[in-house]
Amino acid sequence: MIKKHLLVTGAIFISLAACSSTKHIQLPEMVVSANSNQTLTKTDSLHKNRVYFATYTSINDLISTKLDLKFNWDSAFVLGKAQLKFKPYFYPTDSLKLSAKGFKINEVALITSGGKQSLKYDYDGKSIKVKLDKTYTRNDEYTIAVDYVAMPNKIIVKGSEAITQDKGLYFINNDGKDPEKPKQIWTQGETEANSCWFPTIDGPQEKHTQEISLTVDKKYVTLSNGLMITSKDNGDGTHTDTWKQDKMHSTYLTMIAVGDFAVVKDKWRNIEVNYYVEPKFEKYAKLVFGNTPEMIEFYSKKMGVDYAWDKYSQIVVRDFVSGAMENTSATVHFDRLNMTDREYLDETHEDIICHELFHHWFGDLVTCESWPNLPLNESFATYGEYLWYEYKYGRAEADIKSQMDMMAYVSSKDDASKDLIRFNLDDREKMFDLVSYQKGGRVLHMLRKYVGDDAFFTALKNYLNDHRFSTAEIHDLRMAFEKVTGEDLNWFFNQWFLAAGHPELSVATTYNEATKQVEINVAQLQNFDNSPLYKLPVDVDFYVDGKVERKRVVINKAAQKFTFNYDKKPLVVNFDAEKMLLGLKRETKTREEWIALYNNAPLFMDKIEALSNLEYYSSFSDVQEILRKALSDKVWGVRIFAVQSVAGLTAEAKEQFYPLMVNLAKTDSKSYVRAAALGILSQVYKSKDNKTVYTEATKDKSPMVEETARQLLNTK
Repeated sequence: MIKKHLLVTGAIFISLAACSSTKHIQLPEMVVSANSNQTLTKTDSLHKNRVYFATYTSINDLISTKLDLKFNWDSAFVLGKAQLKFKPYFYPTDSLKLSAKGFKINEVALITSGGKQSLKYDYDGKSIKVKLDKTYTRNDEYTIAVDYVAMPNKIIVKGSEAITQDKGLYFINNDGKDPEKPKQIWTQGETEANSCWFPTIDGPQEKHTQEISLTVDKKYVTLSNGLMITSKDNGDGTHTDTWKQDKMHSTYLTMIAVGDFAVVKDKWRNIEVNYYVEPKFEKYAKLVFGNTPEMIEFYSKKMGVDYAWDKYSQIVVRDFVSGAMENTSATVHFDRLNMTDREYLDETHEDIICHELFHHWFGDLVTCESWPNLPLNESFATYGEYLWYEYKYGRAEADIKSQMDMMAYVSSKDDASKDLIRFNLDDREKMFDLVSYQKGGRVLHMLRKYVGDDAFFTALKNYLNDHRFSTAEIHDLRMAFEKVTGEDLNWFFNQWFLAAGHPELSVATTYNEATKQVEINVAQLQNFDNSPLYKLPVDVDFYVDGKVERKRVVINKAAQKFTFNYDKKPLVVNFDAEKMLLGLKRETKTREEWIALYNNAPLFMDKIEALSNLEYYSSFSDVQEILRKALSDKVWGVRIFAVQSVAGLTAEAKEQFYPLMVNLAKTDSKSYVRAAALGILSQVYKSKDNKTVYTEATKDKSPMVEETARQLLNTK
């Protein structure tokens, strides 16, 4: 699932601070430099006395769900008939408890060979406690029928910052009074809201197969998990579509949608891939979603495990309560993905599309067995974004995303106090945060860099196959990696998955002429009362005589010195050469060394670190030359950082850079850079007559650039 408040896009790069009336988009710090006045934070006291959040105890095991649903649009009611097949999990039982929130219960009965047998039950508005006709053993199966009316609009609505409501099923514009909004029905089950529209057993550990029949007006299209097996015209202006999924998945992943949608068809191998959009966006559907088949192929090959489901559909709905949701074979997206070709120029939302798809391996095929283990779903889906961008657009584009994710996390003081896996959890909804997503994705990246690609993807293949159509907890993942690598990895999982915080490092590199040694002094500065003393394997590159030598050090003390023999001082020493560490770092280098790092090191973050630290030497001509070079770098993330760095130049230097800013505002290939350059023109070059540039920019193909220019023209 993508939550709205977790969406981190390239827009955070852009500062449009022309004046108080102009929008200002704040950029999280990309790096912490040696010269920065920023204080490395210490986290608050962590482990309060909280109750252990255990995996739910399984008493009855739900095998299958069969639903027959009709809808009263006027009342916003669901008229439901459910047949639920169970068997006792292990111990004999004569009772059953079902989650069913806000229902009117008409009947609860046992399905028998001769028909139905009514059963006694108690209902408190949240759950049905059923007295079975006898005691059943684990070798028995039984089927319960529930005739009910679900009234989601009458439920007292709760929610969270991540998922704004939890009433499960939503009638959109059900009375048709809003002419600008289509009538729709859609569902959102995570975490435990599907029991607001059908009786079930809540929790990620509960998996079932399903068959859902939806009777709706003939003009409406339906969607659910699995394949449509029949569509029947009822002769009364309605039709009944029956969808069947015969592969086990968690109950929170069950979904339905109803509405006036255009269905744009695509394909992966022999699997249908469809995009459900409002008719007016039909012609843009393949522009927005068209990379989906390639994504499925990529992930199937990368994981060594083929896409496991019968189809893959994506649907864009109105007023969705979150960003997107990975319902098995039927992902729901919020309406920002109703896009035109112009809007696509600024934001493709491809990160959302690949995130939800990758869940079909991590989250749907293998599901976290409890909400404290949610990173087994969300950290992987977040890292799936990195993998796709790395494959499709190159490492620099992937690293831009990774660094923005990491800095969003480290910029949040509250999140530094949370374990990644939180067994002492007081509210399952609080798991959907920058820790489970952004921090977790970066932790997986560090694990990949430590064990190597071959071991990393082999372990993931084994993990997926071993827990296929089932659930897992964090130790299952650890043991999958240990089986492949032969190494006890408790140290890695304990400090990253089962503890809070992140390292805060001070790094100083010097060359000792007397001993002919490079000395690297590293100190861990985090609060050890609240965060671990980390073990950090780190690669260090030494640039000597036109060659690069890589060596690995292991930081495992509060303060350490590493020495390396070199007959002469290296041009530059690049600490954390893979730029994979999660945490904050202050590094001391000379101006010349930062310049050498920019000119020689290959990665996006090498250049960003260099530019950030060179801001403190902006009056030097060689630094200004580096900035000019950065403004034409092939990586847009470098260019936009350089654009913003112009604000720190001397008055004389700013004058020299003015034509470059005008040119970037007009011609840069990336709309984010053009918009950022416009912002700098308004912010730094107020004395200039920029009206012609702004006016020209109002004709830009990018809506973001056009809007920025219009705001600047209206600023007095």
